[in-house]
Amino acid sequence: METKPPSFADDLFGPARIVPVLVPLPTERPYSYVVPEGMQVEPGSIVQVPLGPRQVAGVVWDEPDGGPPEATLDPKKLRPIVHAFDCPPLSADMRRFVDWVADYTLSPTGLVVRMALRAPSAFDPEPWIEGLALSGTRPTKLTAARERVLDVAGKSESWSRSGLAKAAGVTSSVVDGLAKLGAFNTVRIPPPPVVAAPDTGHERARLSAAQVAAAEPLKASVAAGGFSVTLLEGVTGSGKTEVYFEAVAAALDAGKQVLILLPEIALTQSFIDRFGQRFGTEPAQWHSDLPPKTRERVWRQVAEGRVRVVAGARSALFLPFRELGLLVVDEEHDPAYKQEDRTFYHARDMGVVRARIGGFPAVLASATPSLESRVNAKASRYAHLKLASRFREAALPDLELVDMRNHPPEKGRFVSPVLIAAIRDTVLRGEQALLFLNRRGYAPLTLCRSCGHRIQCADCSTWLVDHRLRGVLQCHHCGFARPRPQSCPECGTFDHMVACGPGVERIAEEMLETFPDARTILLSSDLVGGPKRLRRELDAVADGQADIVIGTQLVAKGHHFPKMTLVGAVDADLGLANGDPRAAERTFQLLHQVTGRAGRSGLASRGLIQTFQPEHPVMQAIASGSAERFYEREAAERERAGLPPFGRLAALIVSADTRREAEDHARALRRAAPPDDAVEVLGPAEAPLALVRGRHRFRLLVMGGRQARIQAFLRATLAEAPAPRGSVHVQVDIDPQSFL
Repeated sequence: METKPPSFADDLFGPARIVPVLVPLPTERPYSYVVPEGMQVEPGSIVQVPLGPRQVAGVVWDEPDGGPPEATLDPKKLRPIVHAFDCPPLSADMRRFVDWVADYTLSPTGLVVRMALRAPSAFDPEPWIEGLALSGTRPTKLTAARERVLDVAGKSESWSRSGLAKAAGVTSSVVDGLAKLGAFNTVRIPPPPVVAAPDTGHERARLSAAQVAAAEPLKASVAAGGFSVTLLEGVTGSGKTEVYFEAVAAALDAGKQVLILLPEIALTQSFIDRFGQRFGTEPAQWHSDLPPKTRERVWRQVAEGRVRVVAGARSALFLPFRELGLLVVDEEHDPAYKQEDRTFYHARDMGVVRARIGGFPAVLASATPSLESRVNAKASRYAHLKLASRFREAALPDLELVDMRNHPPEKGRFVSPVLIAAIRDTVLRGEQALLFLNRRGYAPLTLCRSCGHRIQCADCSTWLVDHRLRGVLQCHHCGFARPRPQSCPECGTFDHMVACGPGVERIAEEMLETFPDARTILLSSDLVGGPKRLRRELDAVADGQADIVIGTQLVAKGHHFPKMTLVGAVDADLGLANGDPRAAERTFQLLHQVTGRAGRSGLASRGLIQTFQPEHPVMQAIASGSAERFYEREAAERERAGLPPFGRLAALIVSADTRREAEDHARALRRAAPPDDAVEVLGPAEAPLALVRGRHRFRLLVMGGRQARIQAFLRATLAEAPAPRGSVHVQVDIDPQSFL
């Protein structure tokens, strides 16, 4: 008679008691460990295990298909689990998501689970706090301050010392004095929540008829449950955020947690403020700028279900939600959602996968959706909701192209007289002007007028960018910086080093010289002071404390500047000057977003776009305001070329300490590629950025139709190719967004 193989549960309580544990290292599969007597674990349990000479945290994983191979192992030859953390286990949906991401991106499963275990200090419960509760003993001699403390203390069962002092408006010494007199008993208080629970009825927005028409289907999808994706498209200023807030409220009322993804930390504070106005409290935040202790508390309280809403960057996808019921991807078109480090993934696409695995709705919101989302909506794979006009019928800005061939700037300047005149008129009316240039620093190149030497990064094949405010030349790829030289490093000639081309610092200098009495402010992500300073300056602009604002792409999205009535794009052609297949789409999106900062409060507004290519289809689409025409043309061109979303792409990036090593291995990969009529391999070719951080780079591009089995093709190629040796490293990028 055939016997049934032991199940995972048998392993937990039977003689073998062997379980697979996935550790957060570059490993493809779990390792087997013995569960000590009396220890209870289950799939998803977070445990501590020995790995070589050290101990690491890991996750008890699921049995592989076909049953546990561990059944054939000798427990005496396996090492035991050291500790099972008192922590909610990773859900089955989360474990499936980790496996799916690893399989899709061809990443080691251990590296993917590492993103879900980013807060190791949170695996144990937060310590309780020593607090105070009234004892019933009332001291005889009381000051007014002590009376006030006792009155306030009676309004709640327990208090922290600092919380009671603050509520009563006294110092902590007053509270301590009452404690010494026996007025309080010491009690244990659970750790406070990171943020208060949102109140869905706090301040419901007054929606327009168009917003109501868009909000109702979103609320219905939440009420119905199950997986769905809705593309929420609306012109800038149409109130998309308030619309999807209605879906957030519906999910909270249904007892579900909500994740809202944002592309930039710089956008977080304005979003937090809007969320607080609507729900009476902030959402929990999750991004790289959070203090470690806060990250740990957010992680833990998300896992426990105490945090109900998280607003975060792409890594928030891997938080261990207990009851996730709605996912929103704001500014879904933004390139910042693509991670290009270790595990390459696109947070928008993986967010849709997480919603499908979890069986709940996803909302993708944008004024300029990605072509991928537009095509999915047109094919009815996504629902499509549109907001065609601004809230309260505020007019969109009048857009004009400034032909720089006919209206060139003065010598040594970069702003056309047409735009200068418009800025002057705007400032005289007491309104604000925004100049946009997507280039940080003062100038992208410094060269010697005597010998022509260009100052380049020693470790990257890029020029050093002049940052005049900090007095350094810096590489934007590896971070290398050096002081600005007084003489040419090549020929030694003094005072012949000249900055070529404009950055935002140079445009700010030009504005200060042209409008010395105007209040001018520069907004860039790399200014001294970091995100905190940036938030203060964004608030100052919103409060009308600046006349002229100069900024990079961080000013292009998500901000509401009530007095902004003029936007000028200084170098609109910049994004079109490379071979990226998405260059036209990204330029259109960026210009559309930045000009949308004007006129949001209802004032008459203008957008002036400086270009040397006014006949370019992107410029014509922007000037005409016809997004539909642009998307139709771009979709037709992509379809003819077999490019996404009508085809599939993957990249193999080979890097090494020497050019020879990188090129040889890239050619070996090409030779190892199996014959496949459905897949084409281009390259290897030296990457446009051939040297980054001292490593030489070659790229291969793999192309196929929508149904091409790209992952299987790449697995076969990598299996057949020689293993990387020496300094060689191979990175797989499925659905690449960057071609540098």
